[in-house]
Amino acid sequence: MTRVDRRRSSAWAVYLRVQYRFIRLLDPLIRTWWRGNGLGNVVELRVIGRRSGTDRRVLVGLLRSDGDWFIGHPNGDTAWTRNLAAAGGGSLVLSWPAAVPIRARRLEPGPDRDRAILATWQHPFPGNVVYRLARRHILAVGTYFALEIADAADAADAADATDAGAATEGASAG
Repeated sequence: MTRVDRRRSSAWAVYLRVQYRFIRLLDPLIRTWWRGNGLGNVVELRVIGRRSGTDRRVLVGLLRSDGDWFIGHPNGDTAWTRNLAAAGGGSLVLSWPAAVPIRARRLEPGPDRDRAILATWQHPFPGNVVYRLARRHILAVGTYFALEIADAADAADAADATDAGAATEGASAG
């Protein structure tokens, strides 16, 4: 990749914060559509909360490059990125409702992280355009993870944790 100026942009930081708040408001509609029809590269990440211990679910864009999988947030750390970093993995629902256990490794600045960010063209419109326009900001502050499918022992642990988290979440709903 050519050398890119990696400066944080206050304007993009505000825009992305507002955009993701709006997406959170629309989450029930987006999630219903996604479950029935799919939505580009959107998958559901399931991860145990670092403080609550409950199952947390968020829709994210799965980026693929040279056989590798990546997910991330363009505006730096969020609750789900901190949860994923603390848990070291979770599960991905590629096609609802089946989940695949994954391990996650936070990417430091370098070629792998740059490759993940360059793969954001895979996001559905208008996200792919926004990510392209904000690329300098994303290179400066984005939080990205490399994913790999976990082995059978990890899968059993993830299923137990997700089941326990779902039971706790159901018990505390109200």
